[in-house]
Amino acid sequence: MTTATTISTMQRERGLLAQTVVVIGGSAGIGLETARRARAEGAEVVITGRDPGRLEHASRELGALSSAAFDAADSDRLAQFFHDLPTPLDHVMVTAGRPYYVRLADIDFAQAHREVDEHLWLTLHVAREAAGKVRPGGTLLFMTGTDARRPAAGGPIVSALTAALPALAANLALELAPVRVNLIAAGFVDTALSAALLGDQLEDRRDQLRATLPIGRVVGPGDVAALAVHLMTNTALTGATYDIDGGQQLLSG
Repeated sequence: MTTATTISTMQRERGLLAQTVVVIGGSAGIGLETARRARAEGAEVVITGRDPGRLEHASRELGALSSAAFDAADSDRLAQFFHDLPTPLDHVMVTAGRPYYVRLADIDFAQAHREVDEHLWLTLHVAREAAGKVRPGGTLLFMTGTDARRPAAGGPIVSALTAALPALAANLALELAPVRVNLIAAGFVDTALSAALLGDQLEDRRDQLRATLPIGRVVGPGDVAALAVHLMTNTALTGATYDIDGGQQLLSG
């Protein structure tokens, strides 16, 4: 075994040992699952969320280093949150926000502005606030969807944002280097948020995906969390968008 192979093996075994991972939107769903996996890999975690009760429960479960309840779209509160964090941080992941599906004629522009705040502007605010806190080689990790791949009625806001974020992540990776910046583009993920969006259509959607996806099952939050931790630990990855949709984009129609 060569010296290089030995070092590589040791790095894989260490995972996130003694590192600090911040998850904005870490009290439920993909964010909580990522925080769990980061803890299992040896990291200390800091989580945020809008719901104080849910956040407190998640923080206790994780044994979180700290937690903060606030609306991530509030740029002043976000700036204060990062100001108060110890330095250095190793990784920051953002999973906050929810998609806004609506036809053009029915757009509530206040809600549409909120959608832009939670995705485009939040990405920029986090990048600026975290840049001086994350160590060289650490990660900023953002999330988007795959809606722009197949435009459809009811998706003008979502599609525009999912098309914009890969370009933004690539630009940030250059500007913030050697801090790494990556983007996860998820298809359907079986979370409480998906259940809330689909209502009584949820089980039909699950059955459809089980029958048609190449992987033969529905993507869960643990799948996304595994990808997120891989992007944190593999220091060769930056400026790219990583799809996780169970092969849905390979299907026609």
